[in-house]
Amino acid sequence: MLQVNKPSSEINRDYDEVESSPAQTLTSYVEIVRRQFPTMVAIVSACVILALLYLFTAAPLFTSTASMVIDTRKVQLFQQQSVLGDIAIDSATVETQVEILKSENISLAVIRDLHLIEDPEFSGSGGGVLGSILGFVGGLFSDRHASSEFELTRKALERFEKSRTVKRLGLTYVMEIGYTSKDPAKAAKIANAIADAYIVDQLEAKYQATRRASVWLQDRIKELRTQASAAQRAVVDFKTSNNIVDTGGRLMNEQQLAEVNSQLIMAHAATAEAKARLDRMNDIQKQDVPDANVADALKNDTIVKLRAQYVDMASKESIWSSKYGRDHLAAVNLRSQMAEIKKNIQDELRRIQESYKSDYDIAVTREEAIKSSLANVVSESQLTNQAQVQLRELESNAQSYQAMYDNFLQRYMESVQQQSFPITEARVISAATTPLKKSSPKSLLVLAASLCGGLILAFGAALSREFTDKVFRTTGQVEQQLGANCIAILPALGGSAAALSEKVLAGKLAMKKNNPEPDLLRYVVNNPLSRFSEAVRSVKVAVDLNSIVRENRVLATTSTLPNEGKSTLSTNLAQLMAHGGARVILVDADLRNPSLSRALVPDAKIGLVDVVAQKAQLEDVLIVDRETKLSILPAGTTSKLLHTNEILASKAMYALVTQLRSKFDYVVLDMPPMAPVVDVRVTSSFVDSYVFVVEWGRTKIDVVRHNLRGSPEIQDKLLGVVLNKADTKALARYESYHGRYYYQKYYARYGYVE
Repeated sequence: MLQVNKPSSEINRDYDEVESSPAQTLTSYVEIVRRQFPTMVAIVSACVILALLYLFTAAPLFTSTASMVIDTRKVQLFQQQSVLGDIAIDSATVETQVEILKSENISLAVIRDLHLIEDPEFSGSGGGVLGSILGFVGGLFSDRHASSEFELTRKALERFEKSRTVKRLGLTYVMEIGYTSKDPAKAAKIANAIADAYIVDQLEAKYQATRRASVWLQDRIKELRTQASAAQRAVVDFKTSNNIVDTGGRLMNEQQLAEVNSQLIMAHAATAEAKARLDRMNDIQKQDVPDANVADALKNDTIVKLRAQYVDMASKESIWSSKYGRDHLAAVNLRSQMAEIKKNIQDELRRIQESYKSDYDIAVTREEAIKSSLANVVSESQLTNQAQVQLRELESNAQSYQAMYDNFLQRYMESVQQQSFPITEARVISAATTPLKKSSPKSLLVLAASLCGGLILAFGAALSREFTDKVFRTTGQVEQQLGANCIAILPALGGSAAALSEKVLAGKLAMKKNNPEPDLLRYVVNNPLSRFSEAVRSVKVAVDLNSIVRENRVLATTSTLPNEGKSTLSTNLAQLMAHGGARVILVDADLRNPSLSRALVPDAKIGLVDVVAQKAQLEDVLIVDRETKLSILPAGTTSKLLHTNEILASKAMYALVTQLRSKFDYVVLDMPPMAPVVDVRVTSSFVDSYVFVVEWGRTKIDVVRHNLRGSPEIQDKLLGVVLNKADTKALARYESYHGRYYYQKYYARYGYVE
């Protein structure tokens, strides 16, 4: 069985796969642009026109810039002399200076110095046509009282800050000051004035800070002088009360202790030496005659002489004794003399011993005296050391106060010098000059921005229109949304159809000449080579192809809503079939609103209703077109009918259609729309195929889909969908093969006209 209403061929399946592939995303956007091209062109043109109007009406502005630098070398040069302790210049400090440049103090100083509140640019409504309009509108709502100086200053300050720019250049110490004005000379003048005002403000700030520091230092110096004097007096009083004497940087008791200690050491050594001599002398006395070494050690001339005499006599006595014997008188005399000498030596030794003993006793006594004196000095030193702890604290306080006093006095002298020699870290390295070119509006930038903005806005509007455009415009939408073939797209018939020469029908088909309906209802006859006629032929071809597999002689045209053109299609389809030589009857089955009968046979009194009710014969109500031999069965009088669906579902209606099927090759039924009434649904028993008419670009997709889903008996016999009243120029943007390319380039070769 040939499935005309359901595309299932291999070509269609491949086409659907290609359309749904991700590679077609870019193509889909291109298609959106192509479909919405007029809208996009209009939006972009409007944006460009607005930009041009702005460029022509906006007042030109000029920007002049001056550059300042924070001189770190100058800061380092004077930093050691600064009373305020200037910190090193870092990134945060430069940013702080930028904010100071933006402060109201600098702005008000420039406004005051240049008398800007008297300048119309700062006290007026602003520049340009837009500013004048805003000023006029603002004046309408103001109370028109004279502005005070404060109000004028604040207004001038607001506009001044809008036109001024201050920024840091990268990570450098350079700050750029810019000002924008309608007057280039004024822009340069104000930019330089901002730099000068900043430098003056910095100098004034440093001077005031130095002056305040000097006043504070004076008060502090007086206080520190008093405190230092009191601390010094406390040290002196404490020394006096504690008998602390300072000699040569050392306390008296410390010096005495050192001297007594030294004396004690010497006395101890002297005592030891005296005792050693005494002990030696005691050892010598134990000898009969001291030897020569002892005599020499004693260094006593008497002992030395006696010792020499004793040795000489001993030598003689030895000689005499050996020569004359020990008993010789000479030897005895010599021994007597030797004994006398020996006695003398012992006496001398005892005398020396007594002397040494006396020296030793003196040394011991002296050492004991020094030890006693040392004990006294140590006792006094301990008392002095305890007082010295408090003395050191007092001296430390006195030194601290004195150091603070000296430091503050030095700072005060420096501040006095700096008051007469103020400096600032900033200096102008590039003064502002009169600009030669305007800074705004930038024509190319404005035009480029308007073009880009227009393109973005246009593309957004295009996407919005696409997403909100829930109507049928392409055959693909019909196949995708309804699952049915779109068998034809009928172009809209407008002024071109009305302008054609009208051929008045003979007999009952003749109408008033000023009624355009006959032209529309006979368009395929009057314009057989038009695009509309060719689209109607495609409907007939679909009917004939479907009749190969099943009987397809009874056709019904319907739509979702009224005024979608179903009557125009049914009439022209019937006219086309009849003009081709077939036996065709056109039946107006729209019993609720028989507009087709009113257009074709307005004078008819009887019709379909009368035949079904068996009040008239079929031959009596038929009207035949003389040119095409088309038979027309009007609806008849339907004004008093309440249940038209019952008439169409009756056995008499079924019998009538069966009779028409036997007498005619094609039976074309003009049915009512599906949404308002249910008459169409009861005709499925005797209708072979339905042709569903949808108005192009107007009928909502969800409405059509809802009606077809609610009528499965209609959907099963649906031959296809016809898109009617299509705008061919707009359609070319949606489906190029329905546009000018095919209809004009190729169809023109076969004699088809618009």
